[in-house]
Amino acid sequence: MNIGSKIKDLRKASRMSQTDLGKLVHVSQQTITAWENNKAEPASSAIIKLAEVFNVTTDYLLGRPEKGNSNYTDEDLEEALDRAHSFSGKPLSDHDRKVAKDVLRSLFQD
Repeated sequence: MNIGSKIKDLRKASRMSQTDLGKLVHVSQQTITAWENNKAEPASSAIIKLAEVFNVTTDYLLGRPEKGNSNYTDEDLEEALDRAHSFSGKPLSDHDRKVAKDVLRSLFQD
């Protein structure tokens, strides 16, 4: 998965608009669109901000292997999602749960 897809998946899982994300990382909505469509790549300072906003590592965003070894299984992931019925007080739809599951699965891939 490329950085644009990761940004888009993380943004959607966070129920954030492109405009909202742009405000948090100090870029325009058009810049977020360009990143998500792989028309441009974020600068290193923006990657650091994105990692902070989404609570992920810069290595994850850049597609680098994470340090450490994950022993999480699909069953662990399902249990965590079963317990997470909402995010920020909003109910999670089946689609949102699938996006979250895909994002989490990519975080824990070896």
